[in-house]
Amino acid sequence: MATENKNLSSYDKATIPNAKDFRFGIVVSEWNHSITEGMFQGAFDALKDCGAINDNIVRWNVPGSFELIYGCKRMQQSYDMLDAIIAIGSVIQGETKHFDYVCEAVAQGIKDLNVQGNIPIIFCVLTDNNLQQAIDRSGGRHGNKGTEAAIAAIKMAQLRKESKF
Repeated sequence: MATENKNLSSYDKATIPNAKDFRFGIVVSEWNHSITEGMFQGAFDALKDCGAINDNIVRWNVPGSFELIYGCKRMQQSYDMLDAIIAIGSVIQGETKHFDYVCEAVAQGIKDLNVQGNIPIIFCVLTDNNLQQAIDRSGGRHGNKGTEAAIAAIKMAQLRKESKF
């Protein structure tokens, strides 16, 4: 496994743009709440660490990962002043094909919103085989995918700012 015994959430603040002038949206799935809350906290803490202001971070909750697509779309439409949106979810393999359908739909849906919209949406959805893998990636031994998503959001916000005509 590529992440075995590695914490991938470390970042060099000197290489990250200052986030003080950016506005961020975070859409969080309530399903697998303990996992998504850990990822939200990682994202929020990293945004703050890189200069984001509390009032410039908007959070919406949706019931599950499948609903992240609609939540992100509505957030894109409602907050045209946002510079990036982070979609946070967790889907854990079960005994049926439901896992495959949800993972595929969410990945494609977020991709479609990125292609069609003007605000970058960062895919921060864990698709793990078991609960322990999700724990390890939401603040555990492999770091926090929320932190990684926040750093990606800052970089994409900067790219969006630089690429405006």
